[in-house]
Amino acid sequence: MAASTAVRTRATDRTRATDDVRVAAPDPAYRLFDVAVRRVHRVGTSFVRVTFGGPQLPAFGAGGHDQRLKVLLPQGAFDLAQAPATDWYGWWRALPDADRPVMRTYTVRAVRPELGELDVDFVLHGVAEGHAGPASAWAARACAGDRVVLVGPSAPGTGRMWGVEWAPPAEARTLLLAADETAVPAVCAVLEQLPAGVRATALLEVPEAGDVLDVRSAADLTVEWLPRARSQGAHAHGERLVARVREVAARLVDEETAAAPAAAEDETGADEGVLWDVPEQAVASGPECLYAWLAGEAGVVKQLRRHLVSEVGVPRASVAFMGYWREGRREGE
Repeated sequence: MAASTAVRTRATDRTRATDDVRVAAPDPAYRLFDVAVRRVHRVGTSFVRVTFGGPQLPAFGAGGHDQRLKVLLPQGAFDLAQAPATDWYGWWRALPDADRPVMRTYTVRAVRPELGELDVDFVLHGVAEGHAGPASAWAARACAGDRVVLVGPSAPGTGRMWGVEWAPPAEARTLLLAADETAVPAVCAVLEQLPAGVRATALLEVPEAGDVLDVRSAADLTVEWLPRARSQGAHAHGERLVARVREVAARLVDEETAAAPAAAEDETGADEGVLWDVPEQAVASGPECLYAWLAGEAGVVKQLRRHLVSEVGVPRASVAFMGYWREGRREGE
């Protein structure tokens, strides 16, 4: 898809900057947080932001960036006071089917421990069409006072033990982030915490033109929103994202690296059956040290990784990909 059809926003010289500091801390225990909905705000055609609050949330061990947490949506009667301080998962599994809360994984959009608040952005998958999954259906009707249970780390820190996958190497000065709507909250949270001196390009495929969100960053930031909506030609999922990544990656990687066959790695079968691959020892290579972070539908992000590694010549250790969901599977399957 030609670049001229993308909805673009650009932000530079913003005031908010957070350095990517690795914090050494003990491994966290994961615990249950009893919370209630405080506010619900529609932030886009397909996105609703739910603000949770509660006296336990100041103890939430936020790791920042793309921090994951579990949301437990009650569907029956259960006594949270009976949950053990450890092995929350065993407690959850032991509940009767009719009472076991629906569990889904989301990204922390923002946390305000001083207020005992935490925001989660939900995508309203299938709500308008009448075939929403349980989490999307819950978010569409959520209102102040609704109670849920969150599962998250009990102490501050960062890294995979805290459910944080954003870990580019320190030398990375050029970042490429590509995602569909399921990873938009994670990407936005990452972008807002990037420091000055970093050049970041984010390519975000969303359902509708009304899903363009305001993103502010201290980094030299370019965000392109790629709606699939009928007004844009009713594109298939991933179509616009794949096309635009191919165009942008060719610009970000220098001609010498992109043209050198020896620099490319053979990706044939490398990701067979793999839905999630974040290099343990990430490296940055190419002009100004390129690092790519891809998230969304598993087949699409694997296709993007193969293109970057096999065709563009980006080292495999410079590309992280996360399959948040799989085409043909309903929410949570």
